[in-house]
Order: sequence, then C-alpha cells, then structure tokens
Amino acid sequence: MKVFSVVGITESGKTTTIENIIKELRKRKYSVGSVKEIHFEQFAIDTEGSNTYRHKEAGSQLVTARGYYETDILFQERLSMDEILKFYNHDFVILEGVTDANVPKIITAHNEKEILERLDDMVFAISGKLSNTLEEFEGLPVINAMDNAERLVDLIEEKVFDKLSVKSKVKLQIDGKDIDMVPFVQNILFNAVLGVVKELEGYEKGKEIVVRIL
Repeated sequence: MKVFSVVGITESGKTTTIENIIKELRKRKYSVGSVKEIHFEQFAIDTEGSNTYRHKEAGSQLVTARGYYETDILFQERLSMDEILKFYNHDFVILEGVTDANVPKIITAHNEKEILERLDDMVFAISGKLSNTLEEFEGLPVINAMDNAERLVDLIEEKVFDKLSVKSKVKLQIDGKDIDMVPFVQNILFNAVLGVVKELEGYEKGKEIVVRIL
C-alpha cells in the first residue's frame, strides 16, 4: 500500500489536486483510499440529539451508523495515522492536510513563501494554484493537476513507496489457500479466537494457536 500526503494552506488547491489525482489513479485501475485532516477543534460528524449521539452519551465506546448505502464507525477519540491506515487495503491512500505522517508529500501553495514554510526532504512535487505561473521550484517539478494529472500521477508512481505494515498476527487459509485480510478484520478474528482460547486449560500466553474447521 502506497501512502502520500497533499499539504498546503487553506484554498491553495489541495482538494482539487487530490480529486484529479484520484480520477487518474482510478483510470489506471488502482484502488484508492483517502483521509482528510480536519483543522477544527469542535469538528464532529455526529450531531447533538441524534440517536447515535444518545448512544455515545449513554456510554457506548464505539458507535456505528448503518444506512442503506453508507456505514459510519464513530470512534470517541482521535486515532493516530498508523491506526487509521490499518483500516485500508488499497493500492494508494492519499492524505489531505496531514503533516505528522512520515510519507512522501506534494505541496500546494499560492506563492513561493508558502512552499518554503512546508518544504522538507519528503516533498517530491508542487501543485495547486501556484502551478498556474511556475514550472519548477528549487529542482522540484511544479505540476498543474487540472491540466496535467497524467504527468503528476506518473511522478507519484515513481516516487511514492510502499508503507510497511506491522507483521500480521493472524493467518487464515481456506482449502489450503491463504486469505488476505485487512488489519481491522485480522484484529477481530484475533480477539475472537483469543477471547475463547485463553479461558481453556492448557492456554499459554505467546504460544501459537491453530484452529481448523473441517
């Protein structure tokens, strides 16, 4: 899974840049996920008085809203980016406005000063509104995602690396074939099996557990 971030000041073109990157990646048959950082302390999707809000106020520690076309899982805490990425199993995950992840970055900006304020060794390209007037900045390509998404995605394919994941604690096979699971599902299976087995005589912490269903 390859992860990169698009960072920049408000109204510098982050979301527009990401929209065009996503469209081009999907055109190339990649699976794509995204994460949006909200820089607003009072942000909450849930609204006071809703049924899910009442669940939370009553003490539910994990609330899920399930609709016909969308399912929202509402954690009552701020998750780290590594914890969030465990829910993804995509070819590419694009972070918008995330600055605390050690991943390659694209800067969007209005001017050169905004670039310099965010420039570091992880930046591999510049886009956003400044790309209407500039083609290069200190050796970095400046690419307009609206006019030349193909070139920007070519660069993403070249520069963005796989983010290493933690070694899986669970291995599932069906008829001898390994079954891929996203970390979230791995954790559910791990906790379910361990919750039963650790109550049995003979259980030892840290020992391998094998379950076969015939």
